[in-house]
Amino acid sequence: MFRYLPVTDEDRKEMMDEIGIRSIDELFNDIPETLRQKEALKIGNPMSEVELNRKIDELGGKNRSNLTCFRGAGAYDHYIPAAVDHLISRSEFYTAYTPYQPEISQGTLQSIFEYQTMIARLTGMFTSNASMYDGATATAEAAMMATVDTKRKEIVVSKSVNPETRRVLDTYCRFRDINVVEVELDEGVTSAEDLKSKISDKTAGVIVQSPNFFGIIEELDDIREAITDKKTKYIVYTDLIALGILKTPGESGADIVVGDAQSFGCGLAYGGPYLGFMATTKKLIRKMPGRIVGESIDQDGKRCYVLTLQAREQHIRRYKATSNICSNHALNALGATIHMSLLGKKGLEEMATQCFHKANYAMKRIVETGKYKLKYNRPFFREFAVEGISSFDLVDEKLMDAGILGGYHLGADYSDLENTSLICVTEKRSRSEIDELAKRMGEI
Repeated sequence: MFRYLPVTDEDRKEMMDEIGIRSIDELFNDIPETLRQKEALKIGNPMSEVELNRKIDELGGKNRSNLTCFRGAGAYDHYIPAAVDHLISRSEFYTAYTPYQPEISQGTLQSIFEYQTMIARLTGMFTSNASMYDGATATAEAAMMATVDTKRKEIVVSKSVNPETRRVLDTYCRFRDINVVEVELDEGVTSAEDLKSKISDKTAGVIVQSPNFFGIIEELDDIREAITDKKTKYIVYTDLIALGILKTPGESGADIVVGDAQSFGCGLAYGGPYLGFMATTKKLIRKMPGRIVGESIDQDGKRCYVLTLQAREQHIRRYKATSNICSNHALNALGATIHMSLLGKKGLEEMATQCFHKANYAMKRIVETGKYKLKYNRPFFREFAVEGISSFDLVDEKLMDAGILGGYHLGADYSDLENTSLICVTEKRSRSEIDELAKRMGEI
């Protein structure tokens, strides 16, 4: 019946006899009848391999994978060197698991150590943990850290933080009885006045994003000054590529820095898996989930790597633990490490500089058409919001017909931005591609 499963009918009967059941259905007795699937799944009849391959190709052909991408909003189309996929495909990397035995896991431990070092240096923080699932869950974990450290039950978050990240944060906090308070916007950035009014002696942490969801660079120093309560933790969601040319969150007094490193080594991949990162101060190091790899010396005096710190409570305390992060995206972290190593300091600065200048060039060309205006006249990195006279759906449809994946519809998350597109320009986009985007948008 199942040609790839090595279990025979006799094997099944023997196992059922052993545990005292007459049918496989009895294994699901604990599941209420109302939740069980009664009819057959609507997936069609069985197929041969030839037929199945043909069907998969047919479905895959519906994807528009050859579009010129000008959409970001948290997932970015950056160039990934061919060496990244080649190196992470080596069996010692993609089959490696948690390095509990350092004597046989030196390669895995070193790659994590290098990754942590790069993240810590880029963010300006004391240390980083091994990688996390994605930027949204890393943000939620940072909020949990803040509530545990301060013993408070309120998180204040700016509305300029990615809406998807805020939704994940709400889900985490709802089941821990943590109150989430949102700060209003002031011309595309966090309102300093509203922020000050919402911070209280109940606030465990303040979360801001810079560059924020609109691509605008927030005044992190000013926000730090607004957090006058010393116990309240300052959590900054940031972009690693932007840090190639911007001041680090650590220099602005951040207590915890989080984000998504998808831009390094991950690719878009239809939405995942991505790579969350977290870095923090020395004071909060024992509140951080996951694990930290450190450098040491073995009995022969040679350099080696070990698990320096691991928050074992998630294995033991279960739902009472601060965090339930028990694994890490080590393969994605390795890809990011290789990518960052290939770039180096100068390469990262060049990459960030190109994103900055090309995005500004695109903004000017689009505004010159006379059909759009820059929504927020503030410094931005890689992304910017433009408001048009036509509906977003019409603009998106026309661009798609021209082979262009246009900007993200901000009206989907912000009711006052109905005809506004969030345009993203990475180092991959050429002058001719940008000019074509502006021309097509101007013709609508």
